[in-house]
Amino acid sequence: MTKFSSLLAALALAGCYSMPHAQVSAQGGVLVGPNGMTLYTFDRDVAGSGKSACNGPCATNWPPLTAAAAPGGDGYSLVRRDDGTQQVAYKGKPLYYWSKDAKPGDKTGDGVNNVWHAAMP
Repeated sequence: MTKFSSLLAALALAGCYSMPHAQVSAQGGVLVGPNGMTLYTFDRDVAGSGKSACNGPCATNWPPLTAAAAPGGDGYSLVRRDDGTQQVAYKGKPLYYWSKDAKPGDKTGDGVNNVWHAAMP
């Protein structure tokens, strides 16, 4: 292996470790995103389908948690959205923010239209 190919291999491996992962944690009994805001699930999303049912205007009110790589830990994965971005899912259900939550700890989206729920760890 030449020095050049060794360098290319090292750079490729370094890129794998620097992919931006979404930071999801549990706070106050719910999942929160890297900004500390509550994350939600949508009843119309089918767990494990690999798709989001909330696109277009829906995603304006319920912005998806997007990332280039899924968070570490059990139950996290990515789904491909209609616009091509990748959305973080927990136990197969895509995760969203609620545009009307104003600060970390708000859970005003829980129960909206009886189809939106705070994501539980």
